[in-house]
Amino acid sequence: MTDPENKSSISTIDIYEDVSDWDVNAGGNKVVAKRMTGRFRKLKWFGMSVWLVYFLGPYVRWDGQQAVLFDIPNRQFHFFNVTVYPQDIWMLSLTLLFFAILLAAVTSIAGRVFCGYFCFQTVWTDVYTWIETRLEGDTPQKAMKFKSAPLSAEKVGRITLKHSLWLIIAMLTGLSFAAWFTDAFQLWKDYFTLQAAMPAWIVLAMFTAGTYVFAGFMREQVCFWLCPYARLQSVMYDQDTLLPAYDAERGEPRGKLKKGQVDSAKGSCIDCRMCVAVCPTGIDIRKGQQEGCITCGMCIDACDSIMEKTNQPKGLVRYASYKELHHNHDSIPVFKRPRVMIYGLILMISFGGVVYGFTHLSPTEFQVVPERQPLFVQLSDGSIQNKYTLRLLNKTQHPIEVQYRISGLEGATLHGLDDLVHIEPGRINQLTAFVRLEEDAVNQAISPLIFTADVINGPDIQIRYESMFMGPN
Repeated sequence: MTDPENKSSISTIDIYEDVSDWDVNAGGNKVVAKRMTGRFRKLKWFGMSVWLVYFLGPYVRWDGQQAVLFDIPNRQFHFFNVTVYPQDIWMLSLTLLFFAILLAAVTSIAGRVFCGYFCFQTVWTDVYTWIETRLEGDTPQKAMKFKSAPLSAEKVGRITLKHSLWLIIAMLTGLSFAAWFTDAFQLWKDYFTLQAAMPAWIVLAMFTAGTYVFAGFMREQVCFWLCPYARLQSVMYDQDTLLPAYDAERGEPRGKLKKGQVDSAKGSCIDCRMCVAVCPTGIDIRKGQQEGCITCGMCIDACDSIMEKTNQPKGLVRYASYKELHHNHDSIPVFKRPRVMIYGLILMISFGGVVYGFTHLSPTEFQVVPERQPLFVQLSDGSIQNKYTLRLLNKTQHPIEVQYRISGLEGATLHGLDDLVHIEPGRINQLTAFVRLEEDAVNQAISPLIFTADVINGPDIQIRYESMFMGPN
């Protein structure tokens, strides 16, 4: 094998002469990725397990109701004991900003690891191909042998079982999505009794068909041609981004290794093509970074296993930066990279805003709108009257009774309201109120006035709204 100290003696042109052989599988060849154990495969299983929250989350209960529920008809988002209304939409904006910047930050550090470990297309495809390889063969040769085998009861049974499992997973995917927007247990009952609403059937049909086709048949083609993130993430790389890479100076010239023999003229790569066999998109990492690489690290596990068997150091294929491989420089530490620092600052600001919003959510929303036409009226007794519209949203989970009062303007009286006002959960109560003031007490055109809503029956809540009282000039 090539002496590491003499790596510079290999011509760069020779090393990368086959980079021009890049090819993109446009669907003509079916990728049957071999599965191997290793640290990155374990990491991938861990990343995939995060999606269990998608399937199990709707069934978590809290205080007698679904813990997380996007109640679109009532325009409410229930998150355990917190209810978010459209008035708090700014928190959703910050949440989306947080995850968008998180994706950019992670990509600039370690490439498309989101695609490799967490993307729903990658995860569902991995599960579908796992089922397929267990039933039809885990290598292209075994899969071709199964496909070309004459039709038999066993073959039909295996194919039927495969597609049945695919359809079950696809239907569960659609049902789970719908369950986030309505009571999950009631949804199951509605589906089985054919009483589900039309949107629920549409969601089930769309997700079932989409999952079955994308994960079962299109697979890596979705990443190549349909997914915009594949293109967006690729432009976020720089020379310090860590990506699965082939150490060509150590591996070339590649050649088959004969048992019991050592050829010092050859590199560490024995051209076993295991890195290609395990790649879920079917690329050859030895030809350099390509658009099909989802940085999952499966090629690293495969190569390391071969290095062990040939008694060579691991790392021929490894996570490495462009600087490390081509300039023999160490990557800049993450905390010293300006791009990552900016991403981190935005992440902290957006995350802080979301935390602040959730911890300072008001249980009510109170608004007072003065009548503009006319600004005031003078009654027969000479007193000045202003008209107001009071709106109060009950954002708690229980009915409340509210008592209104005014302050801040001596001599002013409140009229037109009941002593107690009942407001149901999630409802806005709108009332018309009148404030009167003796003409002699009006000493300026605009006077400050404070409306206060005291919750009498329910949580200990007091809401104030600063308004104004209009009088003659």
